[in-house]
Amino acid sequence: MLKNIPEILSPDILKAICEMGHGDEIVLADRNFPAASHAQKLNRADGHTIPDLLDALLYLFPLDTYVDKPVTLMKEEPGDLAESKLWDEYSKIINNREERDIQFEWIDRFAFYDRAQRAFAIIATGEKVPYANIILKKGVIKT
Repeated sequence: MLKNIPEILSPDILKAICEMGHGDEIVLADRNFPAASHAQKLNRADGHTIPDLLDALLYLFPLDTYVDKPVTLMKEEPGDLAESKLWDEYSKIINNREERDIQFEWIDRFAFYDRAQRAFAIIATGEKVPYANIILKKGVIKT
C-alpha cells in the first residue's frame, strides 16, 4: 500500500506515467474515442470522468515547460454543436496544479487521432462529453 496516491489512479495508470519520459504524451480519451485501435498502451478508467482523472494525474505528473503548449485538445468538426463544456474546467485544473498559465494547442480530429497513435499511452475513460479528449506532454521535475 502507498500513501497519498489518488485512488482514481489504477496501478496500471501509475505504471504508465512512471515509465514515461520527458516529452512523452498521454491521452485522456472520452467514451467515443477509438482508444483500443489507436493505443500503443491502453489503460481503462471506465466510469471516471476526464476532469477527475486530469486533476489526479497532475498531482503527480509534471507538464513540459520546454514547449509553448504542453496540452492539446481536439477541435470540433465543422457543423458540430458539441462545444465541450469541459475546456474551462480543464484550464482551471491545469493552471491550479501547474501554478502557471497554460495555453492549449487545438488540432483537428484526424490530426488528434494520428497523434494519439504515437502517444505513449491512452487512458480510455467513461467521459460522456463529446470532444473532451486531451493530450498531455510530460515534463521534468526540477529540484
